[in-house]
Amino acid sequence: MAQSSSAPAAGGPRAATGPDKPARTFPALIHRETSQLAFNRRVLAQAQRLDVPLLERLRYITIVSSNLDEFFEVRFPDYLETLRLAPSESASRQFVELAAEAHALIDEQYRLLNEELMPAMGGYGIRVLNHADRTAAQRAWVQTFFEEQVRPLLVPVALDPAHPFPMVANKSLNFIVRLAADESPSGAQTRAPTDVPVDRLSTVAILKVPRVLPRVIRLPDRLMPAGEQGFVLLTSVIRAHLADLFSGRTVVSFSQFRVTRDSDLDVDEDDVTNLRQALRSGLSTRHFGQAIRLEVVRTCPADLSRLLLDQFELPDAALYAVNGPVNLVRLNQLIDQAHADELRFAPFEPRWPEERWPRSVSVFDQLAKGDLLLHHPFESFEPVVQFLRDAVLDPEVLAIKQTIYRTGSESVLMDLLMEAVRRGKEVMVVLELKARFDEEANINWAERLEAVGAQVVYGIVGLKTHAKLLLVTRREAVGTNKGAKAKPGGRTVLRRYAHMSTGNYNPKTARLYTDLGMLTANPLVTADIDGVFLRLASLAPLQDYDRLVVAPRALHAQMMAHLEQVAQAARAGAPARVVVKINALTDQELIQALESASQAGAHIDLIVRGACMLRPGVPGRSDRIRVRSLVGRFLEQSRVMYFRWGTAERDEVLYLSSADWMNRNMFRRVEVAWPVRDRAMRQRIIDEALVPYLLDGAEAWTLQADGSYEAAVGTGPSAQRALLQRWSGGPGKA
Repeated sequence: MAQSSSAPAAGGPRAATGPDKPARTFPALIHRETSQLAFNRRVLAQAQRLDVPLLERLRYITIVSSNLDEFFEVRFPDYLETLRLAPSESASRQFVELAAEAHALIDEQYRLLNEELMPAMGGYGIRVLNHADRTAAQRAWVQTFFEEQVRPLLVPVALDPAHPFPMVANKSLNFIVRLAADESPSGAQTRAPTDVPVDRLSTVAILKVPRVLPRVIRLPDRLMPAGEQGFVLLTSVIRAHLADLFSGRTVVSFSQFRVTRDSDLDVDEDDVTNLRQALRSGLSTRHFGQAIRLEVVRTCPADLSRLLLDQFELPDAALYAVNGPVNLVRLNQLIDQAHADELRFAPFEPRWPEERWPRSVSVFDQLAKGDLLLHHPFESFEPVVQFLRDAVLDPEVLAIKQTIYRTGSESVLMDLLMEAVRRGKEVMVVLELKARFDEEANINWAERLEAVGAQVVYGIVGLKTHAKLLLVTRREAVGTNKGAKAKPGGRTVLRRYAHMSTGNYNPKTARLYTDLGMLTANPLVTADIDGVFLRLASLAPLQDYDRLVVAPRALHAQMMAHLEQVAQAARAGAPARVVVKINALTDQELIQALESASQAGAHIDLIVRGACMLRPGVPGRSDRIRVRSLVGRFLEQSRVMYFRWGTAERDEVLYLSSADWMNRNMFRRVEVAWPVRDRAMRQRIIDEALVPYLLDGAEAWTLQADGSYEAAVGTGPSAQRALLQRWSGGPGKA
């Protein structure tokens, strides 16, 4: 790594061995799902930090719940399917062990919520009131709310031969109720209002709660003591009035419950005529996939939980009895409704890079002077939006091409692309329909874009398009500097301008995720990007590129080649260094290459946000590898790969990329990496996106050889907080 004034010593602390501490032996790799659960433990640790504002601590609780939902929907089904189709002692042990880890994490999550966060919020006058806690006036208001807003939407279904168990949608809120046969005051059984014989009366009912109902309801301020805010959960409202839904019957017991289902869409692209139609058809059944997890409240009677497990054909280990509401994600509604800015992160406005791109200067004139690097969310995403806006409004721009992976259901970028079509420009959008859980939004955008005349393609069959690219082709006068408009009747040339990014084209998440993006007019780079778009439209064969390194053909091989260069340099006694910042490391060939470079003597630092299967610090195998993970205010998503294999400048390279080091990214996706060749820009990335993370002693974690994580020991402050402080305030605020 090029040395900056703050560069750390390479490698960090190493595992100690010797007669007093014999070397331990470990399996070659850390289990991927175990590592993913460990990541969620690190997120949950943020909810325990007293230096994190209270409502943000609650938000981390909800983030863990959301992450676990996806874990069960996507990662867990394979284990349950193996247990069902090929039961064995090994399959059962794997399922039970993984479920036990998930149980422990969820138990800790609810303990933290009930024993720490809820009492702490009460100290600030923010109260979640159960029925027993509510005053007479509050109960009256809740009853009115129930009668007017809730009851008209509820339809209990009694289970009997004419009313089988209803279809329960994925992650929906439901109640199961045990009823007794009606009894008179003297104890004699009586007939129900429908004159159904008593011995035929159903004793179990299912109540499905519509998603349209709010899960957290704020009480009017007039019902609360001065300075306090009151909230009630929808589950509490329904529990308090459950008997009202079963007129003439006695409620014996009940529980709320929620089922998580397999939600991975499986579409055979080789066997469908229209991918968009096939995916839309699959979306209609996604909510009713195979059950994977059953959540009930801790007080749920054993007979009711057994009935539900049998109904959904789940093993006992799939039952999660929780001490609170079964969907903590919905507590986001409390965070949004609470009036307590002092309990949230201090607001900040990402900066416009005024010193590098004055707002008064056209993007085309600015890029004629050189490339522009953006570091989100510390710097604003607005320059990217402005780049597209300038292209749409400029009559000399003839064509716009863009890849879209996740952009959200509302997007100024998509609106601008449609406006470009209306203005007569050629617009091609490579829209990834298979972006998990964004399929419906992307299908809707595809239909809207096609309706106005844009060319929409879905990439290459069998591959997801994960690369983040935006290309603009502009007509300009010959013999002038880049950016000059063409003159009527004069000779013209077509010039390209582009944006590349490690993250998504989503202005909302650009304020929440760390990413790096680059705007460029370099003709070699833009020609490569045009070649990628031609390939995605299936109009060109696979090719080698001048500047870009593209998966699935070349990226894996290029990373392997650089690791071998580093290993050879280490064997020769030359400087040998690797620093990689990614979201996940699970590709076994890359792991083996990293270990080989370590064994050769290279010093390797890996900053891996989530799952990491490599075991660092194993003597003789990976003792020169250090793995760090950082969990802070922002979701770390920038991907940076740095290699040094000698002393000359040509022996150093730094890439930015859309790809993680996972097999799927290397071989089953279209990904892009590009080298940063400008020395000053490369040093800026090192100083902002690598060095602070290697020094962070506040929010970083260090992976141990046994797969556990420990709070990192570092000399520096929180990397994210330091970057926020560097970029906040002063001129150029967005």
